[in-house]
Amino acid sequence: MGQRIEDYALIGDHQTAALVGRDGSIDWLCLPRFDSGACFAALLGDRDNGHWRLAPVHGGPCTRRAYLKDSLILESVWETAAGTVKVTDFMPQRDRAPDVTRIVEGVSGRVDMLGVLRLRFDYGRVVPWVRRSDNHRVAVAGPDSVWLRSEPPVRTYGEDFSTRSEFTVSAGDKVAFVLTWHPSHHARPRLVNPHQALRTSLHDWQAWAGRCRYSGPDRDAVIRSLITLKALTYAPTGGIVAAPTTSLPEAVGGVRNWDYRYCWLRDSALTLNVLLSAGYQEEARAWRDWLLRAIAGDPADLQIMYGLAGERRLPEFELPWLPGYADSAPVRIGNAAVNQLQLDVYGEVLDALYLARTSGLPGQPHAWNLQRALMDFLESAWRDPDEGLWEVRGGRRHFVHSKVMAWVAADRAVRSIEAHPALPGDGDRWRAMRDAVHKEVCERGYDRERNTFTQSYGSVELDAATLLIPRVDFLPATDPRVVGTIDAVRRELDHGGLIRRYSLEGDNVDGLPGTEGAFIACSFWLADALYLSGRGKEARALFDRLLDLRNDVGLLAEEHDATADRALGNFPQAFSHIGLVNTALTLASPATAD
Repeated sequence: MGQRIEDYALIGDHQTAALVGRDGSIDWLCLPRFDSGACFAALLGDRDNGHWRLAPVHGGPCTRRAYLKDSLILESVWETAAGTVKVTDFMPQRDRAPDVTRIVEGVSGRVDMLGVLRLRFDYGRVVPWVRRSDNHRVAVAGPDSVWLRSEPPVRTYGEDFSTRSEFTVSAGDKVAFVLTWHPSHHARPRLVNPHQALRTSLHDWQAWAGRCRYSGPDRDAVIRSLITLKALTYAPTGGIVAAPTTSLPEAVGGVRNWDYRYCWLRDSALTLNVLLSAGYQEEARAWRDWLLRAIAGDPADLQIMYGLAGERRLPEFELPWLPGYADSAPVRIGNAAVNQLQLDVYGEVLDALYLARTSGLPGQPHAWNLQRALMDFLESAWRDPDEGLWEVRGGRRHFVHSKVMAWVAADRAVRSIEAHPALPGDGDRWRAMRDAVHKEVCERGYDRERNTFTQSYGSVELDAATLLIPRVDFLPATDPRVVGTIDAVRRELDHGGLIRRYSLEGDNVDGLPGTEGAFIACSFWLADALYLSGRGKEARALFDRLLDLRNDVGLLAEEHDATADRALGNFPQAFSHIGLVNTALTLASPATAD
């Protein structure tokens, strides 16, 4: 692929999302949900795997692009020798069917435009049958049906198994294209007015952004990250996907390619903190309620991730017909990590529900009983090894972060009954567990010679997740052991001034070949830890560096390759944007000594 990951922008309708390249091509879109099969999969293959390009006939990247203020409506402008043209891309919040709307507007001169729509259902594999009907082009294959129309009508013709259109716009001309999906056994959905939909979408986005109560430094970056998180929310259930993509590589040409179109429990407390701190009570409540529905059942069966509606089975398989982004194979659908034991999620769930309670979210009658059941299981299970936060595939260990989060679970349970004595629960037993976990971590997970917490008991390797120790109140940020950990992680996991998740040398904890870039969220954690430990100037400098990693429309990927200076991993990544907002909030809090 000629486009870098950071060359893409996001549009979406709160149920799915598309990636639009600088060249005017939509190269990724799953319909009707984030986790559905892609009808445009050129991102993970080539143009024959599905795309929709709409740009000047001579091609090339746009001259400039930007979102309309406080929205997810993308404007791309091409300045050509013949004139200037603008394409506005967005997905209106759906009534029943998802629509992708693209409005071409002549700004000056006369510009010849070319549209190429190549639909390929089932992740770029299935070529649909295309026919005409009522000034539409209709593409049908199996369960999928897509209708394309333009206003005013533009002549379309078939060529090379694609639908093409050629037209010219002069200053003031507007041509709108609307692509609509619906199940092939249903009647054609109601037509939307593209221009009215644009006005409504802009109003809705700006009204939503206007609810943000953060008024500190870098507010524009915070708003853009919040809009991105809103775009990654599946509106019918409140679940938030980690990213709208699958298999974008953590190293170009490597095999570390995973499907992130699901909802991770690890994001729960951090996401709730972001939403509540920014004033989004409704979204926080929806996320909390999704969490409670997803985790209901036997505490021993708690998963690390679930589907958009809380689905538990997310089987992993490969798509051999797709070569992968920049030949980074395999392309994976589903995620086998769903079957792993990751004990840290119990702490993340208890922390999230504690935060929800203390922040005043309306209670759920069964929520406390569920938390007690989780604690009953964790009281014995916390001593077991697990796969840890990073979902390693190299075998279970006693990961320090997992133990710390087990301490968090016990601590939040104790705090809850201390603040609300009417809640039933064995506080003495939970206090004893909390003390036992704390003692064991400080004895077995801490390297006294190097003055740092390690990745796992008995390991010499480090883990950026230990930077979260002060954030979760396990130890104060000024504790010498925490300060030593900050310095050791910063030194040993450095990647061009950013931070990797963990070392890929030594005993190969993740069981995978190859390498990866710096994990962006970890670098935000480092900025937080620096600030909380009294090194405000260093924290601010790192935060500014991280802001520079955003692409031209303010989006962050999962990782960054500091050597090649390019984005890596699934995009845009919720964890990265959560980190941005959290760090902005931290840096805006009362200053520490420097």
